[in-house]
Amino acid sequence: MSLTDCTTRYSVILTALVAAWLGVSNMAAAQDVAGPLTEDSLGQALTSLGLQPEKAESRYDFRFKTKYEEQEWDLTMSAVLSKNGESLWVMAWLDELPKSSTDVPNTALLRLLARNDEIGNGKFFAYIPSNRRFVLQRVVPNRGISPRILGGVLKDLGGSVRTEYPYWLTQNWTAKPTTSAGATRPTQSAVNDSKFDAARRN
Repeated sequence: MSLTDCTTRYSVILTALVAAWLGVSNMAAAQDVAGPLTEDSLGQALTSLGLQPEKAESRYDFRFKTKYEEQEWDLTMSAVLSKNGESLWVMAWLDELPKSSTDVPNTALLRLLARNDEIGNGKFFAYIPSNRRFVLQRVVPNRGISPRILGGVLKDLGGSVRTEYPYWLTQNWTAKPTTSAGATRPTQSAVNDSKFDAARRN
């Protein structure tokens, strides 16, 4: 092989390596692109995180699988922009309200309300009447939300679902709540049947 052929071959290899490196860099940069989300870019951001969002009107429903304290969690979540586009609402769907009023002690509901003062960071419990489900949701300003930041919001919300497990698990409502360390059986799966009431958003 001549010197010219070797030089040409190495140039091709070097060009390919540079192109591959730029591709990786561009992918990483895309994770850091920040700005106000639109309805379309919200779906794109969720997809870039490896999720499979399903759009229902202006809302995106998706499964979020993660691990907390060595326990596997398979959560059903939704994300939607407020009507004025200034806020992003992210919800983790929890238990359904028990049909029997005897299974809904007032003290359990008061404990949920009290936890809203403790959770912080824009997170709070709420109730969606359209499908009788409780949610733990977080509201963040729609500013500077890159896919990477969005992923952190989802993970933070999922972590709170785990730590607040003793309070929102309706099976615990007829007994004294345990600490989060005492909750040994996490929710392994959930049906993605959320029906978000858009009228509740600002």
